[in-house]
Order: sequence, then C-alpha cells, then structure tokens
Amino acid sequence: MSPERRPPDAQPEWMRRQERSNLAILRLMVWISLSFGRQVGRIVLHGIAAYFVLFAPAARRASRDYLHRVLGRWAGWRDGYQHVLSFASTIHDRIYLLNDRFDVFDIEVHGGEQMIEAAKTQPGALLMGAHLGSFEVLRAMGRGKAGLKVAMMMYEQNARKLNATLAAINPKAMQDIISLGQMESMLEARDKLDEGYLVGMLADRSLSDDATIEVNFLGAPASFPLGPWRMAAMLRRPVYLMAGLYLGGNRYELHFVPLTDFSQVERGSRDAAIRQAVQTYADSLAALCHQAPYNWFNFFDFWQKK
Repeated sequence: MSPERRPPDAQPEWMRRQERSNLAILRLMVWISLSFGRQVGRIVLHGIAAYFVLFAPAARRASRDYLHRVLGRWAGWRDGYQHVLSFASTIHDRIYLLNDRFDVFDIEVHGGEQMIEAAKTQPGALLMGAHLGSFEVLRAMGRGKAGLKVAMMMYEQNARKLNATLAAINPKAMQDIISLGQMESMLEARDKLDEGYLVGMLADRSLSDDATIEVNFLGAPASFPLGPWRMAAMLRRPVYLMAGLYLGGNRYELHFVPLTDFSQVERGSRDAAIRQAVQTYADSLAALCHQAPYNWFNFFDFWQKK
C-alpha cells in the first residue's frame, strides 16, 4: 500500500470552505422548532434549501456531479433542491434527537443484532461513519437505550457554531466526545472501547496532513483518509459501517454493516487488511448511496485528484 500525503500546508477543499451557518439564524430555528413543533420548523427548511441551491454555486456543482454518478442520469435543479433539503432536514432533526424526542421519529434498525452479539465476546466496537445521512440518530438512540453507550470522535472546527448551539439545547448531548487531532485521542478511544462503548468516527474526509488511499467509489477513483483505519488496526477491534439514512418525513433507517475485525489480523498483514477494509467501506457507502441517493452530504468535489 502506497499512501498519498498532502504537503503540510495544503488543506482539503472541505476545510477551506467558509462556514456559512449563522448563529442567530440557528438559534431562531431552534426556538421556532421547539416552540411550534417539527412541522412548522420544516416550513423554514424549504427557504433555506432554495437559498443554498441558488447562491452556493460550488456546492451546487459538486451536488450535480455526485447525483449524476449515483442516479445514472442528468441531475436537474429539482434533484439539487431535494439533495440540499435532505441535508437541512437531518440538521433540523438533530434539535429533537438531542432533546431525546424519539417519539417524533420512526427509526428502523438493520444489522444491529450481529454487532451486539459480537460485543458479547469482546467489549467495544468501532463504527466508521460518513457524511451520509445522520450520525446523530445513533448517538441519540444510544442515550435512549440502556446498555448502548456511544462516543464520537469529531473534528469540530468547521461546525463549531452549530455544535455550540446544539450544546446549548442539551448539554448532555455533547458528552462522550473525543476530539480528533490530539495526542491522547487514541488512548481515550481505547479506554472507551474497554468500557464497552461503540466509538464512532467519520472516515470519508481527511485533515490537512492525512495520508490517503485511493479506491473505487461510485465508478471512479476517490481518496479516503488512512488515519481512521490505522487507528482501528492498532486498537484491534471489529469495525462496522454505520449510517442513519433519512427517508423523508420522519423516517430513518439505521444501518450497521460489518467491514473487518482487526483483532483477527496479524501485524504483517495489516496494510493489506486496511486496503481491503477501505474498499469494502467505499463499496458499502456506494450501496447505501444508491439506496438513498439524496443522503450524501459532501458538497465539494469528492473525486478531485488530491
């Protein structure tokens, strides 16, 4: 395996994008949603989606490129609008999920039994997520179900305003967060795993100096970060893909897909196992994208040559 590495001062496009959220608008949305209910709050989402489709040309181009690939046809304005509206809907729903309002949603779980059964022989498991659907569905359900403990490893810089707002809604929601990019991050993750936690991280975006690996994704080469997989290999735990797909209305599907078990991998076979795991991850992501095409929330040129 020959990973690619960016120059130290080169940032990926998603990190260079200026954060477009406005703290006052976010707080207004929270107040409207909690005061008048989800249906009234969702009315505002249509205006937000229309604004971004019209006035965020770079994101619109990236959305169209992705939708061409996943839909296998020309993606028009209506597709782009639906794409952004799905993203806005999952952000809006976090308001309720963070307040333990599970009664608002119809959440169906697929593949969780296998993961729970595996946890009986070895505590803890790693969940590789993506900017696909809502990871918050998992964390919220973890808080709502006894015995299911979830910690999340996060890179918070690009969403600091949103996270500050959500933390103000429910301070408990920001517990069990492990900050990425610190020396003690892996030690904290190991301790959580030993306590039986599910430790999740998003494995589809790299930081500025991350090594990457190129695999096939939706019919073309794409670069994925190696850092999460190297950490998983060192922690020697089973790894699952997790995605909370938004299906419209109040419906979500929470998917767990087994990817690999690094506790069974010999040290000399680690690089080959990582490459295979990343490709399996990309294939599983692609399958979920085809299942729910408007759930991919990477609004930048994902297939650009790094």
